[in-house]
Amino acid sequence: MTDLKKMYSALLGDSFPMEMTISFGDQTLVYRKKTWKIPMADGTIDERGLRYGENPDQEAALYELVNGNLVLGACQYIVPGNGLVSSIPVEDMLQVGKHPGKINLTDVDNGLNIIKYLIDRPAAVILKHNNPCGAAIGASVADAYNRANRCDRIAAFGGAVVTSRPLDRACAELMAENYLEVVCAPDFEEGVLDILARRKNLRVIRMAGIARLAEFEHYRFVDFKSLIDGGIIVQQSAVNTIRSAADLKAATTTYKGVEYRCERAPSTREIEDMLFGWAIEHGVTSNSVIYVKDGCTTAIGAGEQDRVGVAEIAVHKAYVKYADITCFDAHRLPYADLVAEIERGQRDRADKEAIDAKVRADRAGLPGSVMISDAFFPFRDAADVGIREGVTAILQAGGSIRDFESIQACNEADPQVAMMFTGQRSFKH
Repeated sequence: MTDLKKMYSALLGDSFPMEMTISFGDQTLVYRKKTWKIPMADGTIDERGLRYGENPDQEAALYELVNGNLVLGACQYIVPGNGLVSSIPVEDMLQVGKHPGKINLTDVDNGLNIIKYLIDRPAAVILKHNNPCGAAIGASVADAYNRANRCDRIAAFGGAVVTSRPLDRACAELMAENYLEVVCAPDFEEGVLDILARRKNLRVIRMAGIARLAEFEHYRFVDFKSLIDGGIIVQQSAVNTIRSAADLKAATTTYKGVEYRCERAPSTREIEDMLFGWAIEHGVTSNSVIYVKDGCTTAIGAGEQDRVGVAEIAVHKAYVKYADITCFDAHRLPYADLVAEIERGQRDRADKEAIDAKVRADRAGLPGSVMISDAFFPFRDAADVGIREGVTAILQAGGSIRDFESIQACNEADPQVAMMFTGQRSFKH
């Protein structure tokens, strides 16, 4: 265990070359390895690349696209000069903390992948292991971060945060209460860095390019997946085409000559949450089902093998996390710690009973949520899970042979539930 702890704190180094070239027929892309010259406490300069890969025994390197223009078919891919994570200059690594590794930067990258659809509002995304654990828009960046954090305070521990607006002191004070690995924002107001410096291992990254993230909505890049045999699958990156109410489709289908139509239309608020939730889905590992309400995630189920299962897991998580934040609000300690203190005879069992009663009464805050599925429901069972928990609207891709069942589930609900289709799947593997 001691050796593993040393590995976590060590810089592995890498054997990858300074330049990498990838050819697509007669077109070539040129990449340069990114390193940073870090001033040390003793006055020396240490040049470093990535800390390590996904694990501390895996060498890794970060490369920036520096030359080449790629056109395949009708698609022109992103060109050099648009660097974000891959081109962070050393002067924008405002606090190095533990030198960043692959996971830190890919979490930030996926945060940008989500934030680019929310850039017109104060927004915050907290990520862990390349999935959002909380995302929200708000009246201010502090409000957005607080709402995102309250969605899943447990998972946010050790997470990476990306915001759409410069960090102010109010937001920094909230962040300083948590253990975070990375904070990335377009800028930092005066005094903010002093507050964040209370966490000495925190990486603080300024990324001015966040201000122009909206441009990245339509950029494509080549997405590589390396196989165990050394082979490679390449694909175009995904683009979210569901950006306004006009992009949503009525939930209708015909089965055995009978037309089925969702009877209740969504409200303006539900449509806004559909669009917000679909933007978050763009950064969630599939299969996924999430619940959102008033521009904030209420539960996120990610990366499961079956759709009804992930819908149920998201509900379970909502209850667990709601109990935790309710306990933390009341007693300033996690729900699990409260239970442990009760078992040791250090606290009255009535404290837990009061929290449990509130969670049941509030149904974990799920009533009124919009249920978002990144692909179609193959059966109505997943829709039924959300309806039982009080969701008022559902957004799914549509296209299942049994779409009529999900439509029936919404129409049979009391009160009726609205449903819309995207006509687009949002898988992310």
